[in-house]
Amino acid sequence: MKNILLLETIAEEANQLLSEAEDVVVHTAFAGLPSAEVLSKIDAVITRGLGQVNQQLMDACPHLIVAARCGVGLDNVDVAEASKRKIKVVNAPGSNAATVAEHAIALMLMLQRNLFQALNDVKSGNWAARSTFKSDEVGEKMLGILGLGNIGLKVAKIAEALGMRVIYWSKSPKDVPYQYVPKGELLATADLISIHVPLTAETTNLINAEALSQVKPSCIIVNTARGQIVDKAALVEALNSGKLAGYGADVPTSPAPTASDELIAHPKALITAHISSLTATTYKNMCVSTVNNVLAILRGQEPQAGCIFNSKDL
Repeated sequence: MKNILLLETIAEEANQLLSEAEDVVVHTAFAGLPSAEVLSKIDAVITRGLGQVNQQLMDACPHLIVAARCGVGLDNVDVAEASKRKIKVVNAPGSNAATVAEHAIALMLMLQRNLFQALNDVKSGNWAARSTFKSDEVGEKMLGILGLGNIGLKVAKIAEALGMRVIYWSKSPKDVPYQYVPKGELLATADLISIHVPLTAETTNLINAEALSQVKPSCIIVNTARGQIVDKAALVEALNSGKLAGYGADVPTSPAPTASDELIAHPKALITAHISSLTATTYKNMCVSTVNNVLAILRGQEPQAGCIFNSKDL
């Protein structure tokens, strides 16, 4: 009998898989970690985006085989420590590509068409705002994509269907029907920029004051990757000074931002609460695939290809 610890709630369909599994016992940490005796028997930990799989938890679970995240990013899992202990780190690569791409495009359209202001005007009874309304369309605009992985490529395909011209920058050129350009050229020529690079030491503050000085004043930047890729102070200054037309993001630039945060409250910014992956379909699929892969590993079976993030380090 194997023991699984759930650090957070998961989709009902995934819960059903666990409840029907006769060879596992499920423990939860929703109201705090279980006893040391229970932790000492844990074979697998499953989390989402908040529950921390850190060194302290690994110390408490000496028999841990799998640390799994129902999602893609692994910010809340100490992958290096898990690898040292030969613990398999499981995630759901590619599972959120379509929904995050849709969210990025939605933010572009909202900003380019000035829809947020238009909707608020009508809700407040200001129908007369129509006479001074200003917006533009995305068709024929140049979209620059920073990072052409699974999500970036889906954004490119949707943008192309909307009539946009697509260029991209990444670590190296890819075999795609889009033009690769140096980062500086992308910043200077794109009408809209969509960020899809991972957060690393090299990409932290990738969009800084110098980068923002190169973009068109009419440019809109959308960030559905990680908040720290954009220098917040430089971003706010660019929005305030008119060096940048708008900013949309699904990721915060600092922990737990509030309504009074200067970026959240900015009239040229649209920020959502890291919800791009929380559609019913994607949430269910991420949880179900993660649970299936955890069960497969615990049973000595072959999990889905590519789901073990640290397979090369084990």
